Amino acid sequence: MPEGGRAEHGRPRVKICGLTNADDARAAVAAGADYVGVVVTPGFGRSVEPEQAAEVLADVALPRVAVVVDQPPETVAAAAETIRAAVIQLHGAEDAESVRELRGLGPWRVWKAVRARSVDDVAAVVATLGDHVDGILVEGWKEGVVGGGGVRLHAGARAVRDAVPSHRTFVLAGGLTPENVADAVARFRPDVVDVSSGVERAERVKDADRIRAFVRAVRALDPDPSENSRPEPEAP
Repeated sequence: MPEGGRAEHGRPRVKICGLTNADDARAAVAAGADYVGVVVTPGFGRSVEPEQAAEVLADVALPRVAVVVDQPPETVAAAAETIRAAVIQLHGAEDAESVRELRGLGPWRVWKAVRARSVDDVAAVVATLGDHVDGILVEGWKEGVVGGGGVRLHAGARAVRDAVPSHRTFVLAGGLTPENVADAVARFRPDVVDVSSGVERAERVKDADRIRAFVRAVRALDPDPSENSRPEPEAP
């Protein structure tokens, strides 16, 4: 599907993240994913150097997401250019100035991740960075983890959705699996669902059957026309 616009039939788009090899990237494409994501900041369990990430995604025509943590805007921009990223996903303690600088370095969208213990955490990020990003990714909070911890979001669904401005993409992540994604979508009504560990058989190794099952679970949802996913903003 096109990189922007409404989710198909009002259902959320699907992002398969934490890809580390070409076979898993191809499995995501074959399953019908809408986005593929790679962690291009070093030092994390699923980190991949930008040059290697470009090789992993060489056969992928889907929009690519560069996942980064607390790196200088110039470093992030260089990695995003290397993998031809459509979206940069921020998981650190970025401030408004660095996000504005990053936005000015390329045509990519920017999503800001929030590890939420409560809706107040979401509201605080929206208040600080909401004018500078295109989307807000919300996941569960875990001590010492900046992302990819597989922690489900327990904050109130309606409050979380209402905290994300309607003109920003709402991405739901954290602990999603083929078995629970339908329930999570029904509760939170996100625009995008993001999965990594929930479709793995081991860290850094995806399970093609679970990727297919995850995408099927989302595609099988019966959308509520009154609760259609919100449009994704145009690229800056």
